[in-house]
Order: sequence, then structure tokens, then C-alpha cells
Amino acid sequence: MQTKKTLLLACCGLFLGIALLSMRHRPAPTAVPDRLSAYGFFAGNIADQRPAEGVVPYRLNTPLFSDYAEKLRFVKLPAGQVARYNATEVMDFPVGTTIIKTFYFPTDFRDATKGRRLMETRLLVRNEAGWKALEYVWNDDQTDAVLEVAGDRKTVAYTDAEGRKHEQEYVMPNLNQCKSCHNRNEVMTPIGPSARQLNGLLDYGQAAENQLTAWQKRGLLTDLPDLASVPRAPVWNDPTTGTLTDRARIWLDINCAHCHRPEGPAGTSGLNLSVHEKSPAALGILKTPVAAGRGSGNRRYDIVPGHPDQSILLYRLESTDPGVMMPEVSRKVTHREGVALVREWIQSLD
Repeated sequence: MQTKKTLLLACCGLFLGIALLSMRHRPAPTAVPDRLSAYGFFAGNIADQRPAEGVVPYRLNTPLFSDYAEKLRFVKLPAGQVARYNATEVMDFPVGTTIIKTFYFPTDFRDATKGRRLMETRLLVRNEAGWKALEYVWNDDQTDAVLEVAGDRKTVAYTDAEGRKHEQEYVMPNLNQCKSCHNRNEVMTPIGPSARQLNGLLDYGQAAENQLTAWQKRGLLTDLPDLASVPRAPVWNDPTTGTLTDRARIWLDINCAHCHRPEGPAGTSGLNLSVHEKSPAALGILKTPVAAGRGSGNRRYDIVPGHPDQSILLYRLESTDPGVMMPEVSRKVTHREGVALVREWIQSLD
């Protein structure tokens, strides 16, 4: 009996020693900087948003609407690493990648020389365990942005492109809200930088280049096929880039399909607003909602061809009621122009 007890204690001691040794050699968790400036993403005055060496700007053909905020987008890949091309979803970025997105309002949308107000910078950081979201809120002095796990709310004033003055509350999401939108089968993932959205021109300082080929030339992207075979998202408000249907579908894709797709948080609704969806019923045409409650507006179908004012989809896009509106996170105002596009598309359906 004593021999068994001694052996048991020896085994416990051995396992404890192995565990302690493992902990001793495990890398300590990296502390998250409490200020955006600590990352060194930007050269000179951080408010100028001038990318530092290794930080690459990008733009989307059709971006997600964020209460009329404009956005500056950048990506930083770890040295010597590349992203892999994906024909349908976002690029396959390597561990160590940071996607950077700064939201701002021009003082006057008609005149950039009048300045701007930076509101927030969101980071998506890819580590070994997956993507992690971080939220940095800009201070009133516009000298830096501070880590805010709980998000924030601030009032912003601006003059729009038609000369109308606006004052509105701008909501910056908490980290749980970030997870709710960037959720694919309970795994956080980026939304914007896909091949179709990056397949467009951007001026890198010398001349406008196609972003995908520019990334390839800079050693940031691999497996890119011939550009003629790469899908291209239209610009939602530019009729020269696509048909009415194409532009309405890409607007719904970027604004709604991160949730309304089979792998998304709203997958159980049966409504799939992805640009890849081919089934009219899954797209919502004459589809009854699974559970809309008062969000249906007493309308019977998600989309009624030829009748936008009978369509639940349009009712929810127009609303600013928190219990009705879609998207339901990080939106306080209606995207008037986007809703007008969807209205025109539904009106055109047979």
C-alpha cells in the first residue's frame, strides 16, 4: 500500500514538473496597446493616416454603409508572408496580419480642404487562435485613439454633398457587436477584402493600379489568376459599372450578407442575401419570413416583385426603430441612396 502511495506521489510530481516546465517555455501573452499610436502603423502625425513602411492602403468597390462615415482602409502583413487568392470569399491572410479601418466624417463632403473628424479605428488582428477585433476611439484633440472595449457614442456634425447640414449620434461598437457581424459558423472573419471588392483601381502615389495586381507585384498576394477571370464587384452608385440588379445585389451583399447567409448569425431566417445566391426564394422573392414579429410591418413577403412598399426587406432597411431596422448593429440613420437603389430594383422585378 505504501509503495502504491509513493508511486502515485512520484507520478503527480512528474506531471506537475512537466506542466511547470511547459508554462515556463510558453510565450507570454502579448499585451494589447492602449493607444493606436503604439502600433506604428502611420508615419508622422498619426491623424494624417499616412501609412508607414509595410502598411498598404486599399479600397472596396462597394463598401458597407456606416451612417455616412467615410473610411480609410489599410492592411499590414507580417514580413515575408503573403495572402492567398480566394475567388469567392475574403483573401486567406496569414497569421500576424492586421486589417486597419479608420472611420471619419469630412467637415464638408463638398470640400476636403475644410478638414475631417476621425471617429474610430477598428483593427482585425489574426493570431494563431483566429481573428481578434480591437476598437480604438479617437480623442477630441485628434492626437490619438484609445482602446475602448465597450465602444462609445459621440455627436458629429457635417455638411453633406448636397449642402445640407446634419448633426447625429455616431455609435462605435463594443467588441461583442464586432463579433456578431464578423461571425461565420461561430468563427470571426473579415468581411470586405475579397477579390471582387479589391478588383478595382487605387492610386498608390504614382499612378492608379489595379489593387490585385499591385498586391501581387509587391509580394503580398499569391495564386492570382488572369485578371480577366477574377470577379469584379460593381460600384453600387455608378451605373457604368453594372446593371441595376448587379448594383442592388452587391449593396445587399456587403450590407446584409455577412449575417444573412447559411453560415451567418441570421442563417436560420432562410434569407440569403449573398451575391452568390441564385435561388429567388432564398433571396427573399415571395418568401414568407420565418419569424419577423413587428419587424414585418404587417407585410407578407420579404420581397414582392414590382411592389417595394409591400416588401419586408425595404421596410426594415428604411426603418430606424431598433426593433425593426436592418442591419440592426452600428446603424442610427437610413442610407437614403442605398434604399432608393433597392427600391428601384424591387420595382423592376417581374
